Amino acid sequence: MAETLTTMAPAVAPRSDARGDAGFGRRDALFHGLCLSASLLLMATLAGLLVALVIGGWPALAHFGPGFFTTSVWNPVTDEYGAAGPIVGTLATAFIAMLVALPLAIGIAVFLVEFCPAAIAGYVGIAVELLAGIPSIVYGMWGLFVLAPWFSQHVQMPLMMAATPGGWIEWLTQGVPNGTNIFTASLVLAVMVLPFIATVFRELLLTVPTYVREAAYGMGCTSFEVVRAIMLPYVRKSAIGAVMLGLGRALGETMAVTFIIGNSHAFPKGLFDSGSTIASTIANEFAEANGELHISALVALGLVLFVITFSVLAMARALLAREKF
Repeated sequence: MAETLTTMAPAVAPRSDARGDAGFGRRDALFHGLCLSASLLLMATLAGLLVALVIGGWPALAHFGPGFFTTSVWNPVTDEYGAAGPIVGTLATAFIAMLVALPLAIGIAVFLVEFCPAAIAGYVGIAVELLAGIPSIVYGMWGLFVLAPWFSQHVQMPLMMAATPGGWIEWLTQGVPNGTNIFTASLVLAVMVLPFIATVFRELLLTVPTYVREAAYGMGCTSFEVVRAIMLPYVRKSAIGAVMLGLGRALGETMAVTFIIGNSHAFPKGLFDSGSTIASTIANEFAEANGELHISALVALGLVLFVITFSVLAMARALLAREKF
């Protein structure tokens, strides 16, 4: 019977997949070419941006030399420009903002993952994420009309009145008591970068295997010990990326800082003194810059900000590379 069925079955000619393989190879080559083109386009754009900044800022850099980075004189009338004030303001506001935002972001992420009831954890997480969608100019207006007056009345003025002449508190609080200063600008920046860092940290902590945490609790570990010794070390490598994301936002923020930092090009003498950042200086003056040297100085500031941001990312890559070994 089996032989009969075999004899009756029609002979099936072997199918050649050469055409299909060729088509697949062409599609794969096309996909490879598109990916390569996208990478080359990105690198060309980056190189073009760097070249444009160098060419545009070279007249100012050649005219002032190293003094462009060490002096804080900024006078368009006499064509004297020094970037020390904006550079220090940029670094100071970003550092203080990260100092304030990072512990809060980690605390929010740990609360949402470990302690917040599941019924409301999703809503709280959405509320945190919505903070990232608020335009920066709204943060600036809130800082100028709400935070600055409150800070001046309840923090800056009492500290200035209680400061001992010649003491470190007097040095720290010197400045015009109007609430627009480096410290309040840093607080606004901290609020702005907080949702970015908290959201990334929350997603990272959710990747920690449940059985690892349960095993730690089963061994008698407290919640603090689980977070400190299990969860944070588990996401340590990726956490560097979250910190760099927030730091990059803080370094390049423009409008919110412009509203509240005071926009003084002088070298800041304390945390409560007015100052400026590279981004705020460019935003304030680029539209009204007429002289060639003035425009070149602003472009040179953009080059400095580019170098600072690139250096921060390079350090992050170095830290990640060290963590791999």
